[in-house]
Amino acid sequence: MKSSYKLGLSFGTVSGVISTLGLMVGLESGTKSELAVIGGIIMIAIADSFSDALSIHVSEESQQGTKEDFIWQATITTFFGKIIIALSFVVPFFFFNLTQSIIVNIIWGLLLIAIINYSVAKGRGIRPFKLILEHLLITIFVIFITYMAGFAVRHYLV
Repeated sequence: MKSSYKLGLSFGTVSGVISTLGLMVGLESGTKSELAVIGGIIMIAIADSFSDALSIHVSEESQQGTKEDFIWQATITTFFGKIIIALSFVVPFFFFNLTQSIIVNIIWGLLLIAIINYSVAKGRGIRPFKLILEHLLITIFVIFITYMAGFAVRHYLV
């Protein structure tokens, strides 16, 4: 796979998982509203996909000697990787209630983080366990912090 596609897919996937899980868990703990959570997922899928794609674009443009086709491939791959992953978190809401959907999505997100990091580790020729564990712990930390932030908003600010 071309390095521009690897860049876009790895960045878009990881960003899609962590941003969406954080928003979703925070909104659920803060509002207990399925509508707010689903709406938040859709909004972050759209806005954050454009934001991340433009960020990759500008970041790559700032590198001396980066070819224009590389920049656009990474930009487009980031956008589609992010939006598809983020929107995938809406699917469980068609089949489960709010709490069950959150649990299914946390499992889905952790699985995606493990898969992408396994792929990255294999591509770099390193053992995947440490990389996967490190990034799963960061993801779990984000889930915990956003849950607590939502909880604090609901109990102390509203």
